[in-house]
Amino acid sequence: MKNTRTMTSFFLAVVLLMMGACQPSQKKPDTNEPGTTEKPEPVKAPEQIISLEESKSLYDNYSRNRAELIQQFELEQNNDEKFEVARFAAFDYATIKQYLAFIEQEADSAGVDISSLRLYFANYPNKEKFPDGKRIVHPRQNSIFIVPTINVDGQDFGFYIGADGKAKLIKDAVGQQGMGLLNGEGQKSYASFAPSFSSATLQSGSQSLNLNRGNSSPPPPGDF
Repeated sequence: MKNTRTMTSFFLAVVLLMMGACQPSQKKPDTNEPGTTEKPEPVKAPEQIISLEESKSLYDNYSRNRAELIQQFELEQNNDEKFEVARFAAFDYATIKQYLAFIEQEADSAGVDISSLRLYFANYPNKEKFPDGKRIVHPRQNSIFIVPTINVDGQDFGFYIGADGKAKLIKDAVGQQGMGLLNGEGQKSYASFAPSFSSATLQSGSQSLNLNRGNSSPPPPGDF
């Protein structure tokens, strides 16, 4: 009888051990599963972030040293008292995200790295339409256009994608005519300034990476 009880206890112990071995082990939460991802580390503010006070100061400096002169110039040249000097150029956030993804894609395909983004000051012509037929919303207004650059021999240059899919320097494709020419009075004349494009940019398939045609206008009430 005693042996029977011993065997029974031993059998139960073996069964319990087997049942325990068959139970699924408790997994640690997978941080890659939806709902369990760890929060990303906070992004540090770039060193170039400026305070609201400095922003206001810079804005006021432009008002005094640039905007008033532009307003006066437009009044003298076009007798337009209703002209308002543009104070910003805006692109919607979705467009900027698409633009960054596009230029990164094109640079990657060309095997180059984007080194910087240049924001060039610009001025719209006093016309109703651009050369491609699109309407100029704010004729004569200042604007900006964005140009990505690549580093060549320690210096940044704006670039575009050639018909062969390779990165080409803008400086090698765009020239300046009329710059620095003397007029009849012995003074430099810029009236005949016009871009001159080499045959490289006229090839079908070349892709510009320059972004423009955002919204430029006086600031909305309340900004500065």
